[in-house]
Amino acid sequence: MTNIKSHQAVLLELLCEFDRVCKKYDIKYTLFAGSALGAVRHHGFIPWDDDLDVVMLRSEYNRFLEVAIEELDAEKYYLQKGFSDHWPMFFSKLRKNNTACMERYTPKDKETHQGIYIDIFPCDNLSDNFIVRKMQFFASKVVIAKSLDRRGYLTDNLLKKCFILVCRFLPSRLMHKLACFCNTKKTKYVHTFFGASSKYEKSIYPREWITETRLMPFENGEYPVSVYYNELLTQLYGDYMTPHTPDERKCKVHADLVDTEKSYTEYLEWQSKQKITVYTRSIR
Repeated sequence: MTNIKSHQAVLLELLCEFDRVCKKYDIKYTLFAGSALGAVRHHGFIPWDDDLDVVMLRSEYNRFLEVAIEELDAEKYYLQKGFSDHWPMFFSKLRKNNTACMERYTPKDKETHQGIYIDIFPCDNLSDNFIVRKMQFFASKVVIAKSLDRRGYLTDNLLKKCFILVCRFLPSRLMHKLACFCNTKKTKYVHTFFGASSKYEKSIYPREWITETRLMPFENGEYPVSVYYNELLTQLYGDYMTPHTPDERKCKVHADLVDTEKSYTEYLEWQSKQKITVYTRSIR
C-alpha cells in the first residue's frame, strides 16, 4: 500500500489542480481546518495528516462546480459533486482517478468513486437573527443525517439511530435551503455547518475570516489562508501550536487503505469482506 508521504503528494497534486482552476476564473477559497493549521504550523501538511480541506463561500463553490467540469482532465480527475449521482453528501470532493482511498465504511452505492481526494466545503450565510441561526444549525443536522444514512453510516448510539430515523421523513431540499440561508443580503457572520466541525460554536465566523486571505507557504507553493488564521484556528483547536499526542493522531486517520498507483475498483472485493464499521463519533 501507500505511505503517508506518497498520499500527501497526491493530495498536493489535487490542490495544485484545484488552485489552477480557481485562479483562472478568479474564484476565492482558503485552506481550512487541519490544512490551514498545517500551513501555519508546518508550512505544509501536518506530518500525520491524510486529508486536505478547502472552504469557499457558497457563490464561489457553485461557480467552481460549474467551470471545473470543462476545465478538469477527466482522464486524471473526478469531480464528485455534493448531492449528485452516487454521492449523496452535502459537500464535494476532487478525486484522482486510478487511485484508492478506502474509508472506514462500506458504501451502500457500489458505484461510489473512492479515489484519493481533497474536501471542498461550502460556507453559507448565517442569519443575523439568533433563533433563525439555531434553526439553520438544526436544519444542517437533518441534511447531514439524511446524507450519511444514504451513504451507509452506522452507529451503535440509540439517540443517533432515532434521529436518523426521524430525519428520513423530513424534506431534504427545504432543510438544505434553510441551512444555507440563501438570500442576497450579506450577513455579518457565515457558517460551515457542512464543514469540518460538528459543534455550533466552532462553525460560525465573522465573514472576513473566510473572505480575507493571504498567501502562505504550503509544501512547494503558496496557497490562500485566512488573514485571521490565529482567531480561526484558536476557535477550532484552542492551543493550535501544540501538536496532538500519538493516541489523538490515530483517531484522525480517515482511510483504512490507500494506494496511489491502483484504482479503488481493484479493492472492492477486499472491501466487501471487511468488518462493517460502526461509527461512534459525532455526525459532523
